[in-house]
Order: sequence, then structure tokens, then C-alpha cells
Amino acid sequence: MTNKTRTEKHIIKSSDNYFSLILSFCKLSKNLYNHANYLVRQEFMQNKKLLKYGDLDKLLKADAEYPDYQNMPTAQSAQQILRLLDKSWKAFMVSIKDWSKHKEKYTGRPKLPKYLKKNSHYILILTNQNCKMKDGKIHFPKVFQGFTVKPKFTDKENFVSFQQVRLIPHRNRIVAEVVYNIDVPELKSDNQRYIGIDIGVNNLATVCNNTGNKAFMINGKPLKSINQYYNKQISYYREVTKRMNKVDYSKQMDRLTEKRNSKIDDYLHKASRYIINYCVKNDIHTIVIGKNKEWKQNSKLSKKENQNFVQIPFARLIEMIQYKAEEKGIAVILTEESYTSGTSFIDGEAPVKENYNKARRIHRGLFVSNKGIKINADLNGAYQILKKVVPIKWDRGCVLHPFVVNVA
Repeated sequence: MTNKTRTEKHIIKSSDNYFSLILSFCKLSKNLYNHANYLVRQEFMQNKKLLKYGDLDKLLKADAEYPDYQNMPTAQSAQQILRLLDKSWKAFMVSIKDWSKHKEKYTGRPKLPKYLKKNSHYILILTNQNCKMKDGKIHFPKVFQGFTVKPKFTDKENFVSFQQVRLIPHRNRIVAEVVYNIDVPELKSDNQRYIGIDIGVNNLATVCNNTGNKAFMINGKPLKSINQYYNKQISYYREVTKRMNKVDYSKQMDRLTEKRNSKIDDYLHKASRYIINYCVKNDIHTIVIGKNKEWKQNSKLSKKENQNFVQIPFARLIEMIQYKAEEKGIAVILTEESYTSGTSFIDGEAPVKENYNKARRIHRGLFVSNKGIKINADLNGAYQILKKVVPIKWDRGCVLHPFVVNVA
């Protein structure tokens, strides 16, 4: 068994009795961040030195004129903010050193960590030193006036320990991210049973295998429908708010965005869970997923399709598959998917540039092999993705047309 970190989300709505109190703490968090950032910036600009976390903590703890540190709910929550700032500055220092040697890699000189907006709020972090688990609930410090969160992870058999709570403010809600540890099993021994996944828009995930089982594809059209409705509504409300209030955003638009994101996240969770359940049922050892770093930047679809493509968080789906597979001892391999859509699995072609001929991919998502055999185009791509990692050849046992799965 190995120890892994997981996160569970809880939404604190604006109608909640504790919302205003927690939001005020997030405002204090922003004040401390900006005060600390001012001190670090001054030291850097005047002396070209980085004010380290330990020195910054001592300075602010003793600062009686600006008691932003003392105003925080707990000393540990103040220290967590300083650690986040310290991390940003260290990343900046690494970037500026690299920029001085390799300017061609950058579009411009890396900028100093910025101040947060005056009327904004910032994350508030409370560790297990401040929040205690009792009777299945997380009890917050006295300053929170009785606020508690009831997590679900305590019911998990592999639950190990509770770590911290991150309170993240949004326009009309606060997201409480509860961080905890679980035990995950070691990877299964390789049994030569694999699946390959091609990710797309109409077909969110097309899944092939080397076991002779029926291939399937998860319907991506519900996600397209969610996005299309969202884009239409946002366009309408943006026009109204500009005309009536001369602003670009409104509370109604924020609610629409929140609802849309929740629906998409829910669908991706169901899709990833279906895939993992399939793997467990069929004793799959390894999942191979096609992924390109420049997916969204180099998308050459139509304007309407490109909008759907960019708005679907494929990386989030892959992340869900990865951590859910990890809990079952299933390995996940990511491989770049170049030339998989225009090379023929049936003809035994390697997915390389020399064999690429996308003209064989005809209407309605069909791919025609050199032998005239028709195969679902996305399934052909999934087989070629799997072939990049695992030797797999065409035979009569390979499925040509997958069935569609609706997970909603």
C-alpha cells in the first residue's frame, strides 16, 4: 500500500449562515498576502534579494502598525498564506534566471508576483492542527462560531488521515476543499490485458481493447448540448449587461457558469467511473490514453466545433481516470496521438507520418482500410493509440463498430 492525497469539495452558498463570516476571513487573507508581497517586492527591488519565508514570518508577526498577521483566524492560517507567496516568488526567481539565459523561450521578461485586487478575497487554509475530526465531522476553531463540515471520506475503507481545509472564495459561494490521505494498492501484475482510449468531442472517449471484448464509446453530445446552451445564454446576458449596466459580467452569468461547470464535472465523473468499472470487471491491467499537449491551441475544427472542443476539459477527464485507476491498482499510460487518425489499424500500418492518409476517413466517422473494410474512425484511432504502446495486430476478433454508452 502507498499513501496518496485526495480532495473532497463542499459548497458554502451565499445563503448559508456562515458565508459572511468565512468571506470576511478570506478578505483578511487577501490583506495579509498583499502586505507580505509589498515587503518582498521592496526588498527585491532595493537590494535584489529574496525575503525568505522565515524572515517574513518574523517581520509580520511583530508588526504592530499593520496587524494583518494578527488579524488572521489562526497563526497557522497566516503562515499558510506566507508559504503560498513564498512559493510564487521562488517560481519567479527560477523563471527570471532561466529568462536571462534563454530569452528565446519567453515572450517577455517574467513579471513580479502581482498584488491581489483591493476588493477581492483570497484562499484561507486551515490545517489539522486547527480543525479537528470528531463524531464524523470537521470542527473549526472557536472563531468560526460553530461552523462544521461533514465529509464523506470517513466512510472509505482506505481512509488514512485528514490533512487540511482550503476555503476558496468565488463570486457567490465558497468552496471548501477538504484534503485527506488514503491508502492505494500496488499496481497489478501485468496480465497482458489492455485498453486504448481516443478522446474527442462527439465521442468523448472511444475505448478499444486487446481482449476480444466489445468496444464502446461514451457519448459526448450531452456535453456539447450543455456548452451550446451555456454559450447562447451567456451571449444574451452579456449583451443585456453591457447595454443596461455597461459591465461585462453579472451575477446571473456567474450562476450560469457555476451550473455549467458542475454539470460538466458530474458527466466527466460518471464517464471516468464507467471506464474504471469496465476495467475492473474485465481484469484490465493498463489503460493507454492518447493526449497531445497542443490539443486546444492547434484545433482546426469548424468555429462551432472548435468552441465545443476548447470548452470540454479533456485534461480533467484524464486526471479523473488516472486517480480512479490508481485506487484499483490499474496503470495509466499517456501517449501522444500523432498520426493515429489517418493511419490504418486494419492494414497493419504503424502510426507514423509516412503512412498518414486522412482521405480514408470518410463521412459519418467511418475509416475505410486499403482492403475496403470499414471501421469506426474513432475506434481506428483508439487501436492505433494502443498500438503505440502495446504490440497489437488486426484479426477477425477485433471489433469494428463500438456500441454507444450514455452515462448521464
